[in-house]
Amino acid sequence: MLEIRRQMAEAAQKINKLSNNFQPEAGLILGSGLGSLADEIQDRIEISYTDIPHMKTSTVQGHAGKLFLGTLEGKKVMAFKGRIHFYEGYSMKDITFPVRLMQALGAKFMVITNACGGVRDGMKAGDLMIMRDHINLMGDNPLKGPNDDELGVRFPDMSNAYDRELLARAEEACREVGIDPIVGVYAAVTGPNYETFAETRYMKNIGADVIGMSTVPEVIVAAHAGIRVVGVSCVTDVIHGQGVVVSHEEVLEITEKTKPTFLKLMKTIVRKLPVRAAV
Repeated sequence: MLEIRRQMAEAAQKINKLSNNFQPEAGLILGSGLGSLADEIQDRIEISYTDIPHMKTSTVQGHAGKLFLGTLEGKKVMAFKGRIHFYEGYSMKDITFPVRLMQALGAKFMVITNACGGVRDGMKAGDLMIMRDHINLMGDNPLKGPNDDELGVRFPDMSNAYDRELLARAEEACREVGIDPIVGVYAAVTGPNYETFAETRYMKNIGADVIGMSTVPEVIVAAHAGIRVVGVSCVTDVIHGQGVVVSHEEVLEITEKTKPTFLKLMKTIVRKLPVRAAV
């Protein structure tokens, strides 16, 4: 953990130099095909991940690999357009480094998004679900190893990992943009393969509403760092029976179709974050 603190300081120093000491109020992590929100940021500064010390670069289609700093809906934000995944071969500490950067730069809120598969009855492709909880089926944890008390407590509580106040504000945001709020539980697996029917049936039976390959490690680190979280999942496919075939191209196609509603919802959620307006 001491090594992480050194890496955080070096990366933050470089970002501060490139952004004239920009101080974000919230951090955004944008999942597969959902990076278009970063293009809505005003007066933005773009920094390639390759220019940030210790930051890894995504190898997956639909993840641009850029950090955007600027103002969105009156809030100062840092947006990661492109996620680093565990299945790419990176470590848990690598994939959660963006959250440590939020911590280093002083962000108090994290808005996290993902593309996922739906298993709840009644779900359909294109639905947007507000996350209220998660199930970690990734077989690893980003906090494993020695703890640095300067970054967070040894045993962080996860009972309010998805902040209840922010959840209520996100539900209000759904109603404002004209969609019925869907709230549910996200189950995280390592990937990169999509799940078998037996696996999806098992996850549904243990309480999952959607399944994905990300998000949970970042939320665990946010809880450790004391960053308040609200999460939005874009349902790109729904598995109701055996023999359903899913492809990454279809995932990107659905996120593209969902983009107008997704952008409206995300901007409304950011506007409703309980922070002061940017000057």
